[in-house]
Amino acid sequence: MFWRLVVLGGVCVLLLGAEGRSGGGRTVTFHRTQQDGSQGQVRTRPRRDTSGASRPSHGPPFTSCKTPLTPAEHEVLDDNTRETGFNGDDGSYVILTWVGDGTGVILVLSTFSALIDTFLEGGSSRLYRSTDYGKSFHDISQRINNTFIKEEFGVSVGPGSSVILTADVPVVDNPGGIIFTSTDAGATFRFIQLPFHLAQPITYHFLNPDYLVALSIDGGLWLSLDFGAKWTKVHDGVHSFSWGAGINLFFSYSRVDTVDAEERGDLVLKRTKDLGKTFTTIHEDIFSFGYIGAFLFFSVMEDPRSPRVMYFSSDQGDTFSQALLPSASTEQFYSILDGDEDMLFMHVDNPGDTFFGTMYTSDDRGILFSKSLERHLFDGQRKSDFTNITSLRGVYLTNKLDDDGRIRSVISFNRGGTWRQLSKPENVDCGQVQRCNLHIHGEHSRNNRIVPMLALSEPTAVGLVIAHGTVGDSLSSSQHPDVFVSSDGGYNWRGTLRGPHHYSILDSGGLIVAVEAQREGQVKTIKFSTDEGRCWKSYNFTEQPFFFAGLASEPGTKAMNVSVWGFRPEEDGQPMWVAVTIDFQSLITRECNEQDYEQWLAHSTDEGGSERNGCVLGVKETYRRLKKQSVCRNGKSFVVSKKQSPCLCTRDDYLCDYGYYPHVNSSECVREPSANKTLEPCLEGEEDELLTAGYRKVASDRCEGGFSPQLAVQTVIRPCGVNTSPAPSTRSLSPVADFDTPRERLVLILVCAGAGVVVLIAVISAIFAVRRVVYRNRTPVYRFSNLRIQDDENGVTPELESATSSNGTACQQDSDDDLIE
Repeated sequence: MFWRLVVLGGVCVLLLGAEGRSGGGRTVTFHRTQQDGSQGQVRTRPRRDTSGASRPSHGPPFTSCKTPLTPAEHEVLDDNTRETGFNGDDGSYVILTWVGDGTGVILVLSTFSALIDTFLEGGSSRLYRSTDYGKSFHDISQRINNTFIKEEFGVSVGPGSSVILTADVPVVDNPGGIIFTSTDAGATFRFIQLPFHLAQPITYHFLNPDYLVALSIDGGLWLSLDFGAKWTKVHDGVHSFSWGAGINLFFSYSRVDTVDAEERGDLVLKRTKDLGKTFTTIHEDIFSFGYIGAFLFFSVMEDPRSPRVMYFSSDQGDTFSQALLPSASTEQFYSILDGDEDMLFMHVDNPGDTFFGTMYTSDDRGILFSKSLERHLFDGQRKSDFTNITSLRGVYLTNKLDDDGRIRSVISFNRGGTWRQLSKPENVDCGQVQRCNLHIHGEHSRNNRIVPMLALSEPTAVGLVIAHGTVGDSLSSSQHPDVFVSSDGGYNWRGTLRGPHHYSILDSGGLIVAVEAQREGQVKTIKFSTDEGRCWKSYNFTEQPFFFAGLASEPGTKAMNVSVWGFRPEEDGQPMWVAVTIDFQSLITRECNEQDYEQWLAHSTDEGGSERNGCVLGVKETYRRLKKQSVCRNGKSFVVSKKQSPCLCTRDDYLCDYGYYPHVNSSECVREPSANKTLEPCLEGEEDELLTAGYRKVASDRCEGGFSPQLAVQTVIRPCGVNTSPAPSTRSLSPVADFDTPRERLVLILVCAGAGVVVLIAVISAIFAVRRVVYRNRTPVYRFSNLRIQDDENGVTPELESATSSNGTACQQDSDDDLIE
C-alpha cells in the first residue's frame, strides 16, 4: 500500500553535492517520494504578481515549428533505443554517476535515505555499471560485498576515473567508517576501513586524485596522500576546510568547543601549504570562511561591541585587507553570488525582510566594490536568481524587485557594468501591452514549483541559452511558463515550446532534447531539435509510459545519447526503476565539415559594422560555430575556436571608483561628499591610502589606448600613526637652548614630558573617538549566506573542485549563524 501511495504521489528530482557550473555535473540523484506539502516547508517570498486568474493560463501566443518523424527516422531511433528495467529493485533513491571523461561508464546506485528504511522494507542497496553510455547495465553489487551505501553522500567521483563509495554503517560498535575506492571507473573496488567516521563527503584535490581530505564526526581533519589507503590526522576541533590554489589547504578550528565556536566567533583560521607538516595562523576570532576563484575570505568580530567585518586575500592568506563597501546597517547581510580570479559579485541586503538589496562588483583585489544593480531579488530560500550565462563571456542574468512590487528580469553583457531588460521574443505578439519584455524564471520560481528547471547554457554551445519565461510587464505566476531560446547569448529570444519542460544540450549545442513536465501524468515522448529550437520533432521512446524522474546525459554536452529516467508500478504494486537511453548518433550520421560552420561576431548589435560593434570588456571575439540549417554532428573532438582582437578604451570600459558615483545628467564620475580619501584602516602596521581620479577599469577588461582618466590611480603606503611633514630646518630649534643651569633644564624637561603625555593621551583619545564614529557609520555587518557559484539545480551535481574558474569553483559551504531567517 505504501508503494502505491508513492507512485500516486508523484516524483521529484533531488540535487545532492557541491557547487558548480550549470550542466557540468557528474552526479544526478532521482528519488521517489510522497508530495507532502506539510513537511520541510521553508519560508519564501510571497508571490508578487497576483493580478492573474486563479487558474494559470498561457501568455501571448507564438508559433513553434513541428515536423513529424519520417517512418525511416522512426525505425532508426527504435533500433537505437534501449530500455532497462531494474527488476526487483526497491530502492527509493537512484544515484547516477558518470565516471571519467568520454569513457561511457555510468554507475547507478539504488539505495535508501537511511539504513533503518532497509530493515523496515526488507530492501538492499544495489550497484549497477554501464560501459556503453547507459544502453545496458550489469549488477555489480558483489564487488562491494552487497554493502549498504549512504544516500546522503555515498558516491563521490574525482579526477580521472576515481570513485569513492561510503558505506552506511552505524557509529556505535564500529571504530570507523568503511569506504570502497576504485581507480578504474568501477571495474574493481578496494575495501578500506577508516580510523574515523565521516561527517561529510570526502573531498578530492582538484588536480591530484590521490590527495584526499576528510572531516570526522568528532572534528578531526584527516589527510590521505595515497587515495585513501592510509590516513593521518592533521588537526583536532576543525569546523570546516577548503582547498586553495596548489596544495594550500585552509581550515577553521576551535580551541574549546567546536559546536558553539562559530556562534561566538571563536574560530581560528589556519593554512598548511605542505600537506599538514607545518601550519600558519591567518586570523583569530573568525565566524566563517570560504575560497572562491583566487580569493580567500573570512568574517571577523574584531571587538565584542563591533559588528562583523569581512576580509579578503588574493595571495593565499599571506596578506589580507578589509572589504570596503558603502555604509550598511547591522540588519543587512552580504552574500557572494559569483567570482573568479578577476572579480567578485556580492549582494548586500536591504534592512528588514525586504528580500531585495544591492549588487556590487569588486576590483581585482576583492576589496573595493562598486554598485552594479539596485533592488536585486534575494528570496527567503537563501538563493537568488543570479545566473552566469556560460555560453558567452561577460553575460549575467538575474531578477530585480521593482518599486511597484513586480519582479522583472534584467541582463548584463559586461559583467555587471550595466543592466537592461530582456528584449521581447521575435515571434511573440504582445498586442496592446505597453511594457512587453521577456522575464526569466529563476530560483524564486523553481522554489515555488512554477518551473522544473533553471536557465541552461554551456561553454561548448556558444551563444545558446535555454530558459523558462513569461512575456509581458513582469514575471508572472498567473501564466504557464514557456520555453524560450537565445542563440546570441541573450540579446534576442524566440519562443520555442509551450509549457514547462525538462531540457538538455547535446553535441555541443548541435542537438537539444526536451521532455514535457507532467505534474500528474506519465511520459513517453521526447522532443528534439537540430536548429537551436526553431523546429522540433517528437519521438515516442516507450510503449509503456512511466512517471518521469529526470533527464541524464554525459557532462560536457559532447555526447549524443540521453537517458530518460523514471519508474512505473508493477502488478504487485512495487514500483520498478526504468532507464530509456536514446542514441541520436544513429539518426544524425554525417560529420560536420567546414561548410557547416560560420564566423560569428559575439555581442554584435550593429548591422552597419561600426568600429565598436562587438566590443565587450575591451575585446572583440569572433567564433566559429555551427550554422542552424546544418544537420550534422560536431562530435567528441569538437573544440570551441575563436579569434580575439583588442578594442580602443571608452568610458564604458570604466566604472566609478569607491567614493564616486555617476552624475545624473552625464557619465562623469562625481565624488561623494562624505567619501573619505583614506579608504583602508591600519592593517599590519601600515595604512593604505588610495588616490584616484574616480574611475577604475572593469575587471577582466582588456581594452587598449583610447579613453583614460586624467590622473593615474596610485597607492601610497606609509606606517600607521606617522604623518608626513616637511624636513626640519638645519637651524637648531631646541627649546633648551636658552636655559643654562642644570636645575632649569631639569624643570623644563619634566614640564615638557608632562605636557607631552597629556597631549599624547588627548590625541589618542580623539583618534579612538573619531574611528569609533567612522566605523559606526561605514562598517557593515558581514552576515553572508552559503557562498556559492550558481548551482545547477537541473538535476546534475558536479564533483567538488577548488581554485578554478567562476563556473567551476567550489567553495566550502560555511556561513555565519545569523543567516536570512
